[in-house]
Amino acid sequence: MRTARPAAGGFSLIELLVTLAIMAIVTSLAVGGYRQYLRRANRVDATATLLRLAAAQEKYYMQNGQYADAAAMAPAPPAGLGIAGTERGYYVLDILIDDDGAAVGYTATATVAAAGPQADDSECWVLSVNERGLRGAEAQDGAAGAAVTDRCWR
Repeated sequence: MRTARPAAGGFSLIELLVTLAIMAIVTSLAVGGYRQYLRRANRVDATATLLRLAAAQEKYYMQNGQYADAAAMAPAPPAGLGIAGTERGYYVLDILIDDDGAAVGYTATATVAAAGPQADDSECWVLSVNERGLRGAEAQDGAAGAAVTDRCWR
């Protein structure tokens, strides 16, 4: 009498390929979601700097009777704002003075640095704040409005 020989253990090539395909799909979904999370987290570099710049502008205004322009961003107070750029360098700062001769208003902007890690953040290309504390945002394609601002500043 012969005993039945047990089947060989292991995986077939088809089972292995199906497993790899499923892993590739799950990984691609996870990486996409993680990249979106990073873009949103890196926007803090712009928003925190813009809020700090707005506070420095008010202090500068109290001392000098006018708001500082882009040339006065980097020098230390009281000659300037003491803010050379964003903390991580993901954004480029600029200040536009609403100039009617008295410099009574400004708009500070943080634009995505072209060579930085935020360069693929086309949803929130420019973030801004003005002397009244009004926040703004603009997508790379020029789309702006309350919905864009809410999404970019949250």
